[in-house]
Amino acid sequence: MIHSRVPIYDLREHVGRTVSVCGWVNTLRLQRHMQFVIVRDHTGMVQMTHKRDNGPLEAQLEALTSESAVKITGRVVDAAQVKLGGLEIVPEAVEVLNPAATPLPIDEHTGLEQRLDWRFLDVRRRPATQLLFAVQTTLEQGMREYAYVQGATEMHTPKLMGTASESGAEVFEVGYFGRSAYLAQSPQFYKQMAIAAGIDKVFEIGPVFRAEPSFTSRHATEFTGVDVELAWIDSVEDVMAFEEQMLAHSIAKVADAHGEAIAEHFGVEVTVPTTPFPRVTMADAREILHKGGWDPAEEKEDLDPEGERSISAHIKEATGHEFVFITHYPVGIRPFYHMRAADDSSVTLSFDLLWKGLEVTTGAQREHRYDVLLKQAAEKGMSPEPMQDYLNAFRYGCPPHGGLGMGLGRVLMVMLGLDSIRQASFLFRGPNRLAP
Repeated sequence: MIHSRVPIYDLREHVGRTVSVCGWVNTLRLQRHMQFVIVRDHTGMVQMTHKRDNGPLEAQLEALTSESAVKITGRVVDAAQVKLGGLEIVPEAVEVLNPAATPLPIDEHTGLEQRLDWRFLDVRRRPATQLLFAVQTTLEQGMREYAYVQGATEMHTPKLMGTASESGAEVFEVGYFGRSAYLAQSPQFYKQMAIAAGIDKVFEIGPVFRAEPSFTSRHATEFTGVDVELAWIDSVEDVMAFEEQMLAHSIAKVADAHGEAIAEHFGVEVTVPTTPFPRVTMADAREILHKGGWDPAEEKEDLDPEGERSISAHIKEATGHEFVFITHYPVGIRPFYHMRAADDSSVTLSFDLLWKGLEVTTGAQREHRYDVLLKQAAEKGMSPEPMQDYLNAFRYGCPPHGGLGMGLGRVLMVMLGLDSIRQASFLFRGPNRLAP
């Protein structure tokens, strides 16, 4: 008789019946009179209990190795003494689908870098890491839901570019049929072309490549970006309003679907933010920080990580809010295509969003006037020739627009209280990691 596979989570509904469970051998306790095998699938763990009888099943169980893929067919029995859900399976047949070699290359004491070398095993053996990807799925679903309801169109922009994007720095060069191409640092220019193409609101969730030799806990050379561009805006305020509503919707979805599990596995409470988020200009933020004793080793126009953490702590204390928009960044540290404030040409209509002290988003109103774009590019020492395809989008009636780029890994990192962005992606890519 063929028994259909039952997820471990659903075994309670099958007490007294014979079922099949497929999973991995989590733990073996082979005692003198009894054999106990804990089997794990993606939904949970269950104990299989077999009384030794010198039969073929006993020999099979004796030969099992940790992490072997198995199919267990047996009767589901109520067993109050069993800590794993008060159930056990009394086996009738065991099929080893793929035996695991021994010893395993990692265990619960292995450091992160070595665990990343064996990421498939690391994810499989850690329910918290599997939960991370379930959370990511729900988070993305929430973002898409909000964007669709707002009438946004999902786009898939090229990741190969004929010229280096934006400033030309920090791009990966690749061979392309006897000439050079570059991996896209951002879908920025293509999003703006879509706006010029008459698509009212655009968003994309896709790969982004940055050739930054950064070895921090928050940088990666390839990551998933959440990008949005909105046409016919009145001000950059429209972009910030879109983002805060999108995040509030998505985080509420995560809290509803995974809040209890996140608290159990990560020890973190997912708090749904209220809107609007606080806004602080860069000038005011620096003044607040200096009054509080912030004294960066090198005085720059931007905030250093310590400054970002400090201003977030200040806002949390003053307002109770975990999020804060830092706005009106100086022209010197923003790209040429950011619009400048009409009443102060030294600042841009731009923002960063900080969540618990970590920058998760950069956004701005874009400069949509062709002549102004040319002037601002020249001020940055940029030649218009390599960017002509991009600049052409502004010559024939491009509307006012603005948008944002958000790092999905950083959002997950803050949401789950992770120490490093290495933990927030399936297969991390950094300056020293191109494998597996």
